[in-house]
Parts: sequence; C-alpha cells; structure tokens
Amino acid sequence: MAAQRMAAVDAQFYWMSAKIPNDEFLLYAFDGEPSDYPAAADQVCRRARACPELTTRVRDGSPLTYPRWVSATVAPDRVVRHDLDEQTWAGCLAAVVALAADQLDVRRMPWRLHVFAPVLDIPGVTGPGSVAVMQVAHALADGARAAAMAAWLFGRSHPVPAVRPPRAGLLPWRAAQAARAHRRLERDIGAGLLAPRAGPRPLLPTNARPGPARSVRTLLRRRSQVRGPTVTVGALCAVSAALSNLLGDAAGTLGAEVPMAKPGEPHAHNHFGNVVVGLHPNLGWEARAERIAAELADGRRRFAHPATRYADRAFAAVPAPLLRWGVAQFDADVRPVQVSGNTVVSSVHRGPADLTFGGARVALTAGYPALSPVMGLTHGVHGIGDTVAISVHAAESAVPDIDVYLGLLDAAL
Repeated sequence: MAAQRMAAVDAQFYWMSAKIPNDEFLLYAFDGEPSDYPAAADQVCRRARACPELTTRVRDGSPLTYPRWVSATVAPDRVVRHDLDEQTWAGCLAAVVALAADQLDVRRMPWRLHVFAPVLDIPGVTGPGSVAVMQVAHALADGARAAAMAAWLFGRSHPVPAVRPPRAGLLPWRAAQAARAHRRLERDIGAGLLAPRAGPRPLLPTNARPGPARSVRTLLRRRSQVRGPTVTVGALCAVSAALSNLLGDAAGTLGAEVPMAKPGEPHAHNHFGNVVVGLHPNLGWEARAERIAAELADGRRRFAHPATRYADRAFAAVPAPLLRWGVAQFDADVRPVQVSGNTVVSSVHRGPADLTFGGARVALTAGYPALSPVMGLTHGVHGIGDTVAISVHAAESAVPDIDVYLGLLDAAL
C-alpha cells in the first residue's frame, strides 16, 4: 500500500497513548481447542496478509507532520500462545488483565492476537475451550472497526472497510464553517428541535484514579433475557440499578458515557463520539428505560446535525505541530472537579456466530473498555449471534470488591 497520512483524530489517540494507555482487547471464546494449533495460527496470519487494513504500521518521522500508515509484514509473532498458571476461565481473565501492561508499539505492530488454550469452565462451553484476545491500538481502530478486523481473522467473508484519506482544507476556513454550524446547532437547541447535551456531574467513587489492582468479569445472557427495547438500554438500566445499590444515596446523579458511531462515511479509523446519558436510578425500570432510550436518541440526532460534520472537518485540518503541542499539555495527574460520566458502557454487536479458530466455533465475545485517570469502572456489552456478554472492568480503588458488584449487576439483569 502507498503511505497514507494519519487522520488527526487517530493521531490524537496515538500521541495520547503515551500518557493514557488505550489499547483495546477484544475477547473471543471458542467451543473447543484447535486440533492443529500451528495451522490455526498460520491461517490467522494468512487472513491478515490478505487484508490491507491489517498490514500496516506507523512511521512517525518529523514533528512537523502527521504520522503515516505504511506497509508492514505480518510475521508469525503476531499470534502469541500463552500458558496459563490456572487453566480456567477465571485464570484466563486474570491473564487478560495482565496483557494491558504490555502496550503495542504501533511503529512495529498495531495489533496482535493472544491465544489461551486449553481453558476450562468457559460460560456456555461444556468441555475445554480456547480464548483468543485481539489487542488493537486505538489509533488503528475504534470498537466497531476492531470487531470487523477480528471477524476477518476468524473467517468472516466481509472485508474490513477501507477509510478514505482525510479531506484537505485550511484550518481558518474549516473553523469558520464549524462556528457557523455550531451557532445553527445552538439555535436549533434553543428552538426545541434538539435536546441539549448533558452537563457535567459530581465525581463518585467510580471516578477514583485506578490503582494497580484491577479485575475483569463477564456475565452471559441470551438476547431474550436482556430486558429492554434494546440490549444497550437494558444493560444501562441494569448498571443503574447495580450502581445505585452499591453506592447508596450518592448515586442520584449517576451518568454514563456511551460510545456511539457517527453517521456518514468515515475519514478516520476512529469514527465515533461519546453520548452522555443519565442513569436515573430513582425511576422505575420502565420509566428509566424510556428516559435512557430517549437520551440515546437525542445524542444520535445531535451527531446527525451538520455541526458535527463541520466540527470533524475543522479538527481534521488542525496542523500536526499544533495538535502535538495540545496533547503534550495534557496532565493526567490533574483531578477535575466534575466529570461527564461516572462510568462507561460500550456496546457493540459483533454479528452472527459464524467465526471459527482452528475448527472450533465461537461461543461468546466480550470486551473490557480501558480505565483512565478519572474512570475506575467501565462496562462492555458485546453480542455475537444470540449470546450477549455484559462485562465489568474495575480498579480496586474504585470498586473494592468486584464480585460484590458483579452479584448486584447479575441480579439487576
């Protein structure tokens, strides 16, 4: 492939990763072990070599320009097999947490596949199974794009969509267009055509700075068992109830950040934004679900407003030195007085249960959104076929006993 300039939003994720690690970890559990592991690993590498989006790395030469995506060789070391001290589902999840300590160097490889086998007690799997975890640098993909990449590696025929290079444009002109569109957005909000964005809210214990002790857990449900108009809304309602029971009276202002894909053709590997919704723990279940669904719909309508498109174009035109300088000013040690949300709930449906690894069929897929200096508790909601995994990633500093919280979430679901 010809070298391609990295989009500004992707470069921001890349440069910010030096301050806040942001690799993504996509877990896929399979009903069985590969009968021939070397052949299974080689098949993954051959699939990757056939996908231009998976045969790239970053070249970051001059501080005056944006990094570039260049061709990369997919060598056998892209697939790494790990021996578990405890060959159980719990032991595997502990090993997955430990993977975050070794972030990818995107100048060498922006993705890697970790394999654990055999693994016993995988939910929904009767005998020994295997677990594959795709580690992806955020600069390479957002959640939906990373899921498409993993699906290709595991045999799905749909190719990973190509991303058109960022549009050219001068920042002053793009900024003027964005300012006009923003004023129109404010007029539309004032006229009641759009709902305003949620305001900041107080910090809660879940916003504690994550310490080194961290854990992940996953609950499994069939789609029909998740109450609500959508899986995302049902999961948010359950998180609301569980956190309300965990935090008590302090939970009245609960809010969650929900990543949502933006409309339109993507011009960057990351094509999403965060919608903040209130979790309304003081409402009954039906009223809570209705309110959360309405706030998600409001966020979707705001993303569809021209102001979003023009703001993205203006950001894409920011000169590389200016964006590098801006990222360098970020101080991860500064504690804000207020935050957008008290937790994250990232929800992605990863398609039909048609994936295989070494002849074993996929049983479930899960994900554990990264923690950050002001986010000590995150949730992943991931479906494949009719199976939904609701996952928790928590630091002990924010949630002292993750299993107590998991019990509350299990009951709320």
